[in-house]
Amino acid sequence: MIDRDRQDATGSDIVRRARNFATERYARIGQRQRRTDSPYQLHLKAVARIVQSVGARPEVVAAAWLHDVVEDTPATFGDIEAAFGPDVARLVAEVTTVSRPSDGNRATRRALDRVHLAAASAEGKTVKLADLLDTCRDLGREDPRSARAYLAEAALLLPVLADGEPTLYRRARILVHEKTTALGRAEPDASEDAVSIESEGARSPQPLRFSRHRIERLFSRLFTVKDIAEPLRSFDAGHASSEAAATLEAQKLEVAGVRENGVVVGYVRRIDLAAGACRDHLRRFAADQVMPADASLSDAIQVLTRHNHAFVSAFDAIAGTVSRADIQKPIVRMWLFGMITLLEMDLAKRIRTRWPDGSWTAHVPPARLAKAKALFEERQRRGQAGELLDCLQLPDKAQVLLDEPEELAAFGLDTRSNARRVLKDLESLRNNLAHAQDIVTQDWPQVARMTRRVEVLDDEG
Repeated sequence: MIDRDRQDATGSDIVRRARNFATERYARIGQRQRRTDSPYQLHLKAVARIVQSVGARPEVVAAAWLHDVVEDTPATFGDIEAAFGPDVARLVAEVTTVSRPSDGNRATRRALDRVHLAAASAEGKTVKLADLLDTCRDLGREDPRSARAYLAEAALLLPVLADGEPTLYRRARILVHEKTTALGRAEPDASEDAVSIESEGARSPQPLRFSRHRIERLFSRLFTVKDIAEPLRSFDAGHASSEAAATLEAQKLEVAGVRENGVVVGYVRRIDLAAGACRDHLRRFAADQVMPADASLSDAIQVLTRHNHAFVSAFDAIAGTVSRADIQKPIVRMWLFGMITLLEMDLAKRIRTRWPDGSWTAHVPPARLAKAKALFEERQRRGQAGELLDCLQLPDKAQVLLDEPEELAAFGLDTRSNARRVLKDLESLRNNLAHAQDIVTQDWPQVARMTRRVEVLDDEG
């Protein structure tokens, strides 16, 4: 008997490989669907089946399996291209968000991402329509406020996707309307500009984050891309590839810039250099691959989530490069540890605000509370200032808040099980930072998610 779960719908080898690639990478990070708490691969499978149901070619079905891989896992567009070719990599890039934390609030970033999708191919928009259809299908299982926010954004996105497969577009319009009506929220006015940068902040949930002005003051102004970038070695376009490859090998470099008329216009990868000249292997910079020298470290991490290398501009010229290896540098590790510390301070502040009489202790397991009390007593014995809450561990502080449904929603989380996974990942990252362990191999998804969550929302006031 045929195992239908293992049989790809088209019988194509590229679809089978894409399924295996996505499944393996999501299994490594243990990610599950936010709304249903089921394995994330089920969402990818559903999207691929929707795309295949309208007769899409195998490369598009493969892209459907891979559509979230770059955003969620350590895989980059370079990895996708190496495994599946430039066509599939292009489709995945078309449906991957391009906005950065520094681009503004959620409304502004979503508008920028819509502009990006507006330029996508009809096939790319078809993949996004399938993603929207499967996501909307499960909206009733989550917090209504979060569902309404997603639907408001989906309604704004639909006009951008009108060039996608007609049947899926009609289904998506109907489903968004039905879900919106059922949740009691009117759809946005149809005349609203679908690709302009408008204000949507009132429609979106505001998960718990650090206030933007604090983050910018304490970190963005202190630590920027120029602090970790390496100089970009470059060659003239006519330079022999073999000589460039030898130079890069000797200097242990993976990429180099390519100059035309004295200006760096793109780059080459060492692994690509063979016969011919550097111009024969030239890759143009992607729009979201270049950042200014004063960009935040959060921006760098988000670019490296999508690309193997980011490039740094200074005085209108590309002069530096950043790779994931640079995220291991002491400055970045100190920055990440500082953000975790600020998060812990904000948790304590929220607890004091919610339980000013100290009754939060009723929400802590007795054994954990006993440890906190023992530490507090020892600090008192030594004459150290502080209070009992300061002696509670980070996971315990978070758990106190997550026992309250409205606080769970404030974190942008839908279930306690998701919250526990987030806390476990955060603890892993903090421990690896404290003990000088590899945070790129072990904690890259956590690093990317935390920096995205920390800096992406408006000031809480």
